[in-house]
Amino acid sequence: MIMEPSNKRVRPLAKVSSLVNLISPSKNGAVRRFGQTIQSMSLRGDSKSPGMSLRAGSKAAGPTPTKRRNSTLWSETLDVHQKNTFSIKEIKRQEAIHELYRGEQDLIEDLQLARKAYHDPMLKLSIMTEEELAHIFGDLDAYIPLHEDLLMKLTEGTGPDGTVAHIGQIVIDWLPGLNAYKGYCSNQLAAKALLDQKKQDRRVQDFLQRCLESPFSRKLDLWSFLDIPRSRLVKYPLLLREILKHTAPDHSDVPSLERAITIIQEILSEINVRKGESECQYYIDKLEYLDDKQRDPLIDDCKILLCHGELRNKSGSRLHVFLFSELLVLTRPVTRNDRSCFQVYRQPIPVRDLALEDLHDGESRMGGSFRGAFNNGEKAKNVFRVSSLDPSHGQSHTLHVNDVYHKQQWLNCLRTAMGPQQQGAPPRVKQGHAVRVKRRSSTISVTISDEETDENCPPVFGPKLRPQTLSKTRLDQKLQGSLKRKETGV
Repeated sequence: MIMEPSNKRVRPLAKVSSLVNLISPSKNGAVRRFGQTIQSMSLRGDSKSPGMSLRAGSKAAGPTPTKRRNSTLWSETLDVHQKNTFSIKEIKRQEAIHELYRGEQDLIEDLQLARKAYHDPMLKLSIMTEEELAHIFGDLDAYIPLHEDLLMKLTEGTGPDGTVAHIGQIVIDWLPGLNAYKGYCSNQLAAKALLDQKKQDRRVQDFLQRCLESPFSRKLDLWSFLDIPRSRLVKYPLLLREILKHTAPDHSDVPSLERAITIIQEILSEINVRKGESECQYYIDKLEYLDDKQRDPLIDDCKILLCHGELRNKSGSRLHVFLFSELLVLTRPVTRNDRSCFQVYRQPIPVRDLALEDLHDGESRMGGSFRGAFNNGEKAKNVFRVSSLDPSHGQSHTLHVNDVYHKQQWLNCLRTAMGPQQQGAPPRVKQGHAVRVKRRSSTISVTISDEETDENCPPVFGPKLRPQTLSKTRLDQKLQGSLKRKETGV
């Protein structure tokens, strides 16, 4: 096979052919046993995939290519005569089914790899404790038989001509097993937090970095492997729709495929709810109160975290703001005994008492008195104000967002939370450029940050496996339309 030229620097094979060479020296004698296990391990059951072991007499100085997936199409397994016996539509249908099959093979391989190349070595070398590994990896082993079962059923349903005539009922019978992922997905946030914390350990960091540089990783870090099951879940509806798309309308498999799509959507919805509740509780447990009076009893009723992210107040201080279903909580990120948490800043504001003001650029000045003494106060952009209508609270917070896009997402999310809470109440309008709250028919789940963050600020979203965001183009159009209406007085 002719290799394409590459400008990337690749480690010589002698340095990475065995993971023994990837680990810091250990005095417990486990390195040798670990090396023997990895060298004899097959990373893929498919005989067509490249092996990891060296052939006798091969040179160790040659470059090691990154391991590649088998990307053979279903139609490529047929000869010319066989191809001519199928219509173009049927070939596309079988290609879609083959994509589902091949994806299950890849998933099983990745789950096995996570166990054999990461979990077991770190346990044997005492890089992490068994309890820590169980918390990070969950029950990955339990899911391998589940996906092997689907492969077996698809194989049994394949006819002599290599086609699967009816896949709908096969999938319907298999889908309930995916409910096992509820616990795994619910634990992901806490697992990611622990993994990031353990990365501060030099041995853990060294082990994971060397694994990342080895061919078997395909340049994916450990968390990418641990997140593969979740990403696979959200692909099932797309794969089934693709199969249905290329299935003739009068085919007897159509009703079963439609039913299968409905079932997987219901399962994903249930997983979303569990995942959302778990993430909500995770952050509630991380809240630290300076005074018992700060702890609003409504926090016990919060089951949904609508959005959260880092904002700045009028003095320029960094705050991490949480919008729960019942409360708006402003906090300061702090560390206590190597544990990250969020110290509650001022009194949380019940959503039912919340007032929202969308401030024009330049309408407010940012920076404290010391800072303002030198620059006369900086005119702020992308600012909004939240305050409590309860006189006993007497709170008002001017919050600054990085850009207009994320400001609009915050405003949308706040309005959505306030709508059901303040439904039926008389209009509450503060002086200035106030926002009138209207009830909305659906809950908006938003992403506050497009950038990947650490365990304390993960990608921000409500209880959705696939959060939706408003495109910047569409947002700009809405903002321009709003400005035109104000200018014309409409």
